[in-house]
Formats: sequence, structure tokens, C-alpha cells
Amino acid sequence: MKNIFIVLISLIALTSCEDELYQAPISNRSAADFYRNETDFEQAIVGVYNALGYHSISNFYLADVRSDNFYVPGLAGVREWIPISNLNRNLTTNPLIRDGWDDPYVGILRANSVLNYLNSNVVPEESTRNRMEGETKFLRALFYFDLVRFYGGVPIIDKLVTPGEALDIPRSSVQEVYNFIESDLNDAISLLPSTVPVFGKPSSVVAKALLARVYLTMSGPAYGINGPGLGANKQNDALGLLNDVINSGQYGWVNDYASIFKSSSENNPDIVFSIQNINDGAGGDRGIGTILPTLMYHESWARVNLPFAGGVPSDGIIEPSNQLLDSYDENDVRDDFSILRSWTDANGNVSNNAMIIKFLDLEDLPVDRFNWGINFPIIRYTDILMMKAEILLQSGGSQSEVDDIVNMVRERAGLDPISNVTLDMLLEERRKEFFAEGLRWHDLVRTGKVIDVMNAWIAVDDDAGVMNQMEPNFIIYPVHQNQLEVNPGLYEQNPGYN
Repeated sequence: MKNIFIVLISLIALTSCEDELYQAPISNRSAADFYRNETDFEQAIVGVYNALGYHSISNFYLADVRSDNFYVPGLAGVREWIPISNLNRNLTTNPLIRDGWDDPYVGILRANSVLNYLNSNVVPEESTRNRMEGETKFLRALFYFDLVRFYGGVPIIDKLVTPGEALDIPRSSVQEVYNFIESDLNDAISLLPSTVPVFGKPSSVVAKALLARVYLTMSGPAYGINGPGLGANKQNDALGLLNDVINSGQYGWVNDYASIFKSSSENNPDIVFSIQNINDGAGGDRGIGTILPTLMYHESWARVNLPFAGGVPSDGIIEPSNQLLDSYDENDVRDDFSILRSWTDANGNVSNNAMIIKFLDLEDLPVDRFNWGINFPIIRYTDILMMKAEILLQSGGSQSEVDDIVNMVRERAGLDPISNVTLDMLLEERRKEFFAEGLRWHDLVRTGKVIDVMNAWIAVDDDAGVMNQMEPNFIIYPVHQNQLEVNPGLYEQNPGYN
């Protein structure tokens, strides 16, 4: 069921296009006038959820394409994702860097509006009011978590401010951003119901799952930069939260890998929290579907296999790296499900330009390339188990439990069991399990492996010689030039970028 987004489509339509995000409602009602009853708040919270649409796209370009999972030399073009993949220093005017900063703040603005006006006079039932506050704070924490992972310290805006006031809010430290995220998630844990009220909404258990990931990220190494790792030693706190999620009994193992992602079996027990997308069969871009699959498949393939235009153009083709392709065992079912290695173009020529098909559900075709209905998982039960295994490895916990978790994953993939799993072996298994789910870059950064792994990969796979060497400064991105020019001197640029 996707009823969280089916309600109030007209509201979402007003905010579906980037150019319309800051337009006033047609009625010109003020925010204070809008929040008159419970239904108005439900409408506004749908708008906060709608702002999550950026998450899968930003994590694809800024986390997956940036990692060793993809090689994008871009010798024939100047597409905006090419310099991101190639660790370019000249990213301060890149539109993907702009969007990765701006889009979460749209969600934060909407969340702050809800929290500002939510009160017992308008929503008298305490349980309903608590649930609304908990949902909104959970989402605001997720927005800030994306920001701190990609940019380090960012401005904390925790209430409605005027445009003039916003111009004077400086970047907070990474620690301060994490303190704010932790506070919001702890509030969400105390305010939300213990079970998910509707698919796509968080419960207190879901908030614990996100907080566990936050704690693990905070506990990663600092690399000598103001990035997402603080060496915070929060692994035990994360482990307790992960065990709470596991022991809740609300999620479970799914034996068939493909069924985790199919539209026909979405919201299965492996899905702890996901972005709920809707195939808008009526046509028109109303902001309820996702363009993500279109950003992954090749334009030349689409001309033959889809009834509409779109796809990755040939001058900026995004391909799984040779190292990744070579790493799959021939029996690994995740390979064939996630990657199409060869295909025939309109001229009958066979192309060996591999492409991502993990979120390409041809049994649920939309009417255009913007509105695929496939959900995007943000937290999976498999990830809960594998994060637990990561902590056990780092803390000297039970090796047999680590091996059991990894072998569950491998058995589902059609692979033989292994023993004495190391952190490197766990990361390699995560690489294939969560391919194209926006986790690879964050995994490498969190575990202290990103410099060594990326540079070893570049030495082998960068045939075109276009990539810079990985360095600590490249763990986070620059502040976009637009932000620097709004109030010169307010923000200091992240080191390492021109």
C-alpha cells in the first residue's frame, strides 16, 4: 500500500517542480492561516515527505557514482556527474552539489513550519499530535544526516526564520549538527508509536534504526577533516538500538532477493523504511513517482525497450566498474538482477556497456520517464543485521554470529558459506548486497577504508587516466558557489576545492 502519498495529490502537485518550490499557494493563504485543523497538518506533513524525493537521486550521484562501484571517464561529454565521479577539484558550480545542499533545506523548511504551528488548540488529541511531531522530527533528522555526510558542518535552522535572518545563520560544527540530529531522533523515538501506522511512515523502531546508522557514522574516523566521522565511539549505543530493531519482531528475512525490490512485493519484511513512489498512470509529472531508474539505464537501450524517451546519454555513460563486475561470483543472483551486462541497440549492434537495472521494473511501466513507481529503500533489515556484524567485528564480538549473518546474505545470493569473516570481507559483501542503494561511499568512509580502497581501485580501473587520487578532502563536497555569494564571508569553503 502507498496510501501515505495517495492522499492530497493536489498539494504535492504544487511542489513537484523545482521552479515552483518557493511559490505561494494559489489562495495566498499565510502559513498561520493554513494550519486550522488536523487535516491541514496531515497535508503539510505529506509535503515534508514529498521533499524526500531528492534523497535517492543525491545518494546515487554523490555516494554511488562517486565510489568504486562506477567508472565514468566522460571522455565524450561534460555531464555534471562526470567530475563528481572523477574526484575533480572544480565542483563549486556543479548543479548536483547545489541540489544536494538545497533540496534537504526545502524539507527542513517544511518541517519547521509544521513544528512551529503544531499545538493542542489545533490538534487536541495528544497521541495524534505526538505522532505528527515525531514524524516531522524524524524526517528533519534524515535531511540533516544527508547534509552532514556530504558537506560536514552546515547551518542549523530549527525554526521558521525570515529570509533576512537566514542570511546571518553560520555553519554549525559537525558535532553540533549531530547533536541536533540525535535530539530530533530521540524525540521521535519517544513520540512515535511502536509500530508503523502506515507503510512509508516511521515508528519508534524505525527512528532507532536511523539513529543506529547515525551513531555508526559518527564513530568513523575523522581523517583530519571536518567531515562526517568524529571517532565518537558510539558503536555500543548503535548495537543496542540495532538489537531493539531485531528484537521488535516487526521485520524479517526475505528469501528471494529480487522480491525485495519489485513493485508487486514492496513493503516486504526486509523494508524498514523506504521512499514510497507511485506510478502515476494518469500521466503528468505530479511529483509522486521517481525518475531514479531513468538516471541509471542507457538512453540507447531505452530507445529499443521503453515506450518513452530518457536515460543516460552516451556522452556521459554511467557504467559499473570493471572491478565490481569481475568481483561477482558466476552464481550470484544479485548480479543478474542488478546489472544488465550486454544488450542490443536499435541498429542490431550488441553493446557491452553494462547498466543498472535494479530499480527497473518493466512489469510496472509508467507513462513517462519521471514517474516510476518503484520504492527506494533507505533502511533494510538486511542492513540492520550487517551493521550489527560490523560492530561485532570492530569490538571483538562473536565471530560465529558475524559469519552467520554474512552467510545468510550469501545463501540468498546463491553462494557458498565462508568463515572467519573480516571487515574487508563484510564490506565486499555489502558492496554487492546494497549495490545502487546509495550506501557504498558511506560504508567506505565510515569504516576508514575510503582512501586506500579508492586509490587501489583507481590504479587498476582508471584506464583513461582522468581521475585524481583520493584524498581526505574529497570525503565531503564543497559548498556551492551560490551559497558563498549570498552573504560573502558567512561560510568558509571546504578545503581541497578550487
